[in-house]
Amino acid sequence: MGSNIEKCGEAALSTTGSAETATDTITFIQLSPEHFEGVIELGNSVHGDNYLTPELLYKYYNRSFHNNINASWLALQNNTVVGFRLTFAHTQWTQDKWCSPHLWNVDKEKVCYFKCNTVSPLKQALGIGSALLAKSIESAKAQGAVAGLAHIWLASPGNSAFKYFSKNGGVLVRKHANKWRHASIHEGYDCPVCSGYCECEGAEMLLSF
Repeated sequence: MGSNIEKCGEAALSTTGSAETATDTITFIQLSPEHFEGVIELGNSVHGDNYLTPELLYKYYNRSFHNNINASWLALQNNTVVGFRLTFAHTQWTQDKWCSPHLWNVDKEKVCYFKCNTVSPLKQALGIGSALLAKSIESAKAQGAVAGLAHIWLASPGNSAFKYFSKNGGVLVRKHANKWRHASIHEGYDCPVCSGYCECEGAEMLLSF
């Protein structure tokens, strides 16, 4: 599905370059197939039915890699997925009509794609979202990226997604009307805020490393 949504997360946490780190009871690991079921369950509960499917997540997982480095991360508590960030390596995604590379002011061939950041509603305001972002940035830089692009969901409660990404360094490039309408019409995406087909506006945002 072509829907791209950024959500949730507060307060930055310190991170390291290891593949697994922990803060309190939250453990951060790179995305792996053994946790696909938990990622899909959380993603669909937050973003709407059919936001993620096994087939989609497998594709997203493969797009996370460059030079054997995985840029997608999970947050686990007692081996349960409480947050995740899906990030496509700069070599693993194609810019489309929702992208404005002429406005990026960076090498457009070295921009990764922040597909989605999701944190369980019960675990927000604990720094999980920002920690996941920091981990993905660290991995993306190791892959060779100089910046990351995201399409931010502007209909999130209190516009929290935009505020979160801005606080972490994201800069607005431009706004796009009906960003996820095609996905809601043709791909089964059920927007959690629109009564019919999705009419939400997406903010194209760039975060330079």
